[in-house]
Amino acid sequence: MISKIFNKKMLIILLSILIFICLFKIFRVQDILKKNIYPNKYEGYVESYSQKYNVEKNLVFAIIKAESNFDENAISNKGATGLMQIMPSTANEIAKNIKIDYNEIDLKKADTNINIGVKYISILIEKYGNKEVALAAYNAGTGNIDNWIEKGIIKKDGTDIENIPYKETNNYVRKILRDYKIYESLYKS
Repeated sequence: MISKIFNKKMLIILLSILIFICLFKIFRVQDILKKNIYPNKYEGYVESYSQKYNVEKNLVFAIIKAESNFDENAISNKGATGLMQIMPSTANEIAKNIKIDYNEIDLKKADTNINIGVKYISILIEKYGNKEVALAAYNAGTGNIDNWIEKGIIKKDGTDIENIPYKETNNYVRKILRDYKIYESLYKS
C-alpha cells in the first residue's frame, strides 16, 4: 500500500518535471530570462547609428552592457560618462569629426552618447581592421594598442588577442565578444 502511494507521488513529480521542461522549451523561457539580463534598450538609437557608421548593432549592445549596464548616468572614476563610457577628451575629438558643437554635448543623453560612441568604435574598427583589436583600443586607448602591435605583443589582425598584457583590457575584450555572441543569438537580425 505504501509502495503504491510512493510510486504515484513519484510518477506525479516526474510528470510535473517533464511538463515543466516541455513548457520551458516551448515558450523559450530561457530566452525571456536572458533578454532581461541582456536587454536591447535604446534600440532606436543603436539601430540608427549602427547603420550610419556601419557597426554591428549587437556589438554596440555588448559594449553598452559592459560599459554601463545601460545606465545613462554612469560615470567612471576616471570620468568616462554615459552609456558607452566616453571620456570627455574623446567626445570632443569625435564631436569635431561628426560636426557637433562640443559645448552642446551632454554625454548623459542616450542619443548623444550612442552617436559619439558608435562613431568612435567605427573609427577604431576602420583603423585596426577588426573588432577584437578595436575593442582593446576602446578600453586601453590607441596609444597602448599601437605600442603593443609595434612591439609584437599583439598582432594587428586580432588573432592573438589573448596576449593583451593588461588584465582588465584582456577580460574586457573577452567579455564583449562573449556578450556579442549572446546578443547575436537573442536578437537575430
